[in-house]
Amino acid sequence: MIREVQQTTLGVPTELMSDQNLLRVANRLAATLARDTVVQETTDKLRNSLQVDRVVLYYFYREWEGRVTFESLSSSEFSIFGSTGPDECFNSEYAAMYEAGRVRAIADIETEPIQACHRDFLRDMQVRANLVVPVLNQGRLWGLLVAHHCQDTRSWSESNIEAMQQGAETLATAAAIRDS
Repeated sequence: MIREVQQTTLGVPTELMSDQNLLRVANRLAATLARDTVVQETTDKLRNSLQVDRVVLYYFYREWEGRVTFESLSSSEFSIFGSTGPDECFNSEYAAMYEAGRVRAIADIETEPIQACHRDFLRDMQVRANLVVPVLNQGRLWGLLVAHHCQDTRSWSESNIEAMQQGAETLATAAAIRDS
């Protein structure tokens, strides 16, 4: 006997979705997939348009504690997925600057006046130049969108900075992120 089954947007039969817990899990999964899609599309688009080696999302899972949760790479050798930051370098003072909208463009980590721990951290990740913009979700620092140029120095243009800020705004206003 063939029976037609109504399906939800996730492709799960409605009769199986009667349990509220299962429905909550399915909704959370859908939101996670939507968030992951917008983040990956945004990082891929930025890496291609900026022609850099790596664009990452550094997500804050706790106040000023985070890790790289997404990356778009020109080559797998540049992967830093799962990396955490140098905790001794990123403190509440820096977090407050990024919450206030700070954009940081470094053309050459070797000549930029930065803390030694920050320079060492960037060297360890093969970074030669970087551009960092905040992702602000409802007025709080949700994450950092970061472009890395690994093979050479890079003078960041105003259009590069605007593209990164637009990418951060895309992330901040995406329903799956805004409502998280």
